Amino acid sequence: MVLSSCSFTWISPSFSPKLNLPQSNYLPCNTATSSPNNTAFCALETISTGESHCQRRPLLLGIGALTANLPLTNLAFAREKPDRYQAFVDYEDGYSYVYPRDWKEFDFLAHDSAFKDKILQLQNVRVRFIPTEKKDIRDLGPMEEVIYFLVKHRYAAPNQIPKINGMEERTIDGKHYYTFEYILTSPNYSSASIATIAIGNGRYYTLIVGANERRWKRVRDELKVVADSFRLLDI
Repeated sequence: MVLSSCSFTWISPSFSPKLNLPQSNYLPCNTATSSPNNTAFCALETISTGESHCQRRPLLLGIGALTANLPLTNLAFAREKPDRYQAFVDYEDGYSYVYPRDWKEFDFLAHDSAFKDKILQLQNVRVRFIPTEKKDIRDLGPMEEVIYFLVKHRYAAPNQIPKINGMEERTIDGKHYYTFEYILTSPNYSSASIATIAIGNGRYYTLIVGANERRWKRVRDELKVVADSFRLLDI
């Protein structure tokens, strides 16, 4: 993956390691400098198409607003950010992803970050992580066995019938990700979701993005972009 850097100038004495950056078509692909505890993200040119809560204050950036120098590998996924999406980067906790830019942040129990549709609140994305001694998602076992166990025994409630619609493994910059789509059906309600799981930094990360199953055909492709955008950052 070809990497670029971003160069900006910071005008505030404080810097948050967790950034929710607005979508922009004007920020160049370029560098950054910062201490190891800081987070930075450059919104590059676009392409067509919880128990650990932190108050994340949106940081509005313009050209010439920020100076930070991060390892370029932590900015790689920026090149893939599609139009109509906004980037969220948590350098402190070691992950990043994109979400629809008209969604808003909210607290989701036991999750580190979460965003939801302003009107359809069941349409949301959330990320959590737990400590692990494993080094790679493959250390959990074969993909099919791992995903079947998770959906049936971890994600589905006792009164829900789980169905797995598909799964895939992706390798990006040497890191492995399992992404899978599933439906949970209860007597009165059904939800559809796409999850991405990965291991790095001594943590087992889970991103889940989902919606009411009745709307799934309309929003599935949009939400798949979110699930596929999840990246681990080296911390």
